[in-house]
Amino acid sequence: MAGTGADPLVRAEHFIWLTARVLEQRRFAHRFLDGDPDPVETALTAYRNGDGGYAHALEPDLRGPVSQPLHTAHALSVLDSIGRCEGLRVERICRYLSDVSTKEGALPALLPLQRGYPAAPFVPLVDDPPAELLATGPIVGLLHRNEVWHAWLFRATDFCWSAVDALEQSHPYEIEAAIAFLDGVPDRTRAERAADRLGRLVRGQRLAVLDPARRAEYPVAPGYAPGEHHFPHDYARTPGSLARRWFTDGELERSLDHLAAEQQEDGGWPVNWRQWAPGTALEGRPLVTLRALETLRSYGRPLG
Repeated sequence: MAGTGADPLVRAEHFIWLTARVLEQRRFAHRFLDGDPDPVETALTAYRNGDGGYAHALEPDLRGPVSQPLHTAHALSVLDSIGRCEGLRVERICRYLSDVSTKEGALPALLPLQRGYPAAPFVPLVDDPPAELLATGPIVGLLHRNEVWHAWLFRATDFCWSAVDALEQSHPYEIEAAIAFLDGVPDRTRAERAADRLGRLVRGQRLAVLDPARRAEYPVAPGYAPGEHHFPHDYARTPGSLARRWFTDGELERSLDHLAAEQQEDGGWPVNWRQWAPGTALEGRPLVTLRALETLRSYGRPLG
């Protein structure tokens, strides 16, 4: 058994085998144990519905059998991680996105089909949900980064540009969605200008904890859980992200030190968002653990 003195990756591996769903186990094996990508895609297929979307608590905070954009964004991120964001599999997803888009050609966070099935109370369920950058930005950025061509992207990209340009007051998850869009969109000059402005907004509104030792002095966004702070590494998950320019080397190093220190005795990383059901917290921790490992590795931090 991996003890607390073991390397971070060894401890995380024990945690993943002990607690994670099959999908996260397969993803860990692929990313950190030189595993084959085929089992990852096989595990992901179990969450796919006939309409081309994904469901069945792929995104743990939404339960039930109905397809939702947030589940589908999660599926695309998995396909991206194994280099398979292409071909018929993505064509089916784009058709689904077209079918569920609003009149603006973009995505709501939660479709009213969710009614009757459990969902996190912090994801609002309304009859006529508006399009949101939070749901649309990461998908559009990912598809552009993978050089996917589909008619859905034209209006969805325009929506994201308008939403990013209009941001004046925001919150961390919306900023993360914006930077995910900007990191992938083809117009790099415009993306850099927009990212520079967002960086000033993040620092001006204190949306990133620049000194983890003083995090209690930073505000938590309305509706977030107590202590649900965001750090430089949450925005700049890789050195190549436009958000990396928002932070000094010292600020980022402190952020990564904090991330590394967050590994728990059982080998996993904690969730810091509001926990509303026992199962969602259990399923969320392996996802957070995979993300922490990926971030640390992308910055060259030793894992073992």
